[in-house]
Amino acid sequence: MEPLNWGYGQLALVALAFGGLQIWWIGSILRKRDLARPMSNGEFLKSLERIWSKEPPPSD
Repeated sequence: MEPLNWGYGQLALVALAFGGLQIWWIGSILRKRDLARPMSNGEFLKSLERIWSKEPPPSD
């Protein structure tokens, strides 16, 4: 059996790194989905109050 070519080893390392990045990326996407939930009535009212409290100054 002949020894493995170093190019195959490098290709395997790149494939492992790419697979690891894909798993990390998909995991971060799924974590962000947990944050995208509907607001409760109290949270919604607080966000509206915060938006409307930042009224621009009247222009002449």
